[in-house]
Amino acid sequence: MKKVLIFPLLKSMPSGHHQVADAICESISANSGEIECKKMDILSEWNSLVEGGLTKGYLQWIRHFPESYSWTYRKLAYRSKSERPHKAYEILFLKKVKEILAKEEPDLIICTHGFPSFFINRLKETGHCDVPALNIYTDFFINDVWGCSHIEYHFVPSRQIKNDLSSKYNIDKTRIYLSGIPVSRKFESINDEIKSTAKPLHHILMSGGSVGLGNISEVLENRHKDLACKVSILCGSNKKLYDQVKGLDGQFADAYPYISSKDEMNRLYNTSDAIITKPGGVTISEALRKGLPIFISSALPGQEQINLGLLEEMGLVFIVPEGTDAIEFTCRTLDDKEKSHQYKKTVEQYQDDLELKGSNEQYKAIESMLKRG
Repeated sequence: MKKVLIFPLLKSMPSGHHQVADAICESISANSGEIECKKMDILSEWNSLVEGGLTKGYLQWIRHFPESYSWTYRKLAYRSKSERPHKAYEILFLKKVKEILAKEEPDLIICTHGFPSFFINRLKETGHCDVPALNIYTDFFINDVWGCSHIEYHFVPSRQIKNDLSSKYNIDKTRIYLSGIPVSRKFESINDEIKSTAKPLHHILMSGGSVGLGNISEVLENRHKDLACKVSILCGSNKKLYDQVKGLDGQFADAYPYISSKDEMNRLYNTSDAIITKPGGVTISEALRKGLPIFISSALPGQEQINLGLLEEMGLVFIVPEGTDAIEFTCRTLDDKEKSHQYKKTVEQYQDDLELKGSNEQYKAIESMLKRG
């Protein structure tokens, strides 16, 4: 039996890196009984208390000091010029990564976060790892933490990224797969029957990610009272936001805590006409797969701000103008047939351009990597 070892990051937070890792494991399990798939978090293996503390600190930093986080992210992880942080990472973690690989003896390594990818790339560069590796990028860009130069295979979100990656590191394009950001198999089909049913109201989904961040509270406070729409709000683990939505007058909005069930999430996608969200890679990719128009009302500092600029260039999102009622803007845009038609064409073109159309084709690519070694 072959073994695939997947490295996301921050075990105690259900981030997009973990969702992509889960989607890959799900795809492998659905297609083969001959491949073992195992997730591991380097930080947890190194020190679980430190991992938990870093997760809490990361969330508090984003919530309370967003400008500081954005500056630090761009300085150290995006178009950074200093190698010093990377050297420190090596001193702290490289030995642990070697120990994990020696113990687990994988046939393929998959990284869904740049942090473990950096170490795997470094071990390959120094001749200490000959296991084939695959990077699966979970944003619409590649930050400087990712190790790329010695990684054999890559799943990328856009053709521009594929071209840039090949050019910068002289990687054969046959080893770079235009896959989009992988999502669960549950989200790969569009329920046309539900979507085509005439509804008197627009049903709008609002998402703050797994921990309920963003400006949802502000949007709800500024909404027009007479809008002909129904809103379902995904509050994640944010209990304060959940209680706020529950306290609203009337039947305007439904509140949902963190949803772990892919079937339940898929039901909400199927019955929605649009989503208002942050530009997190996985949420955007799920909505694209479901054919939902995507409206961005806020972006977290760092990677989401960078994602937003790229998504706008690609025409894959509508950006809610600052100071505008996000829900009213969404309803008005949905009623504009010309804008809706053009957006649909753009999304279809993006999907058609993908070389790996879904989880089955992603699995076949991974199976090929295992055979090639």
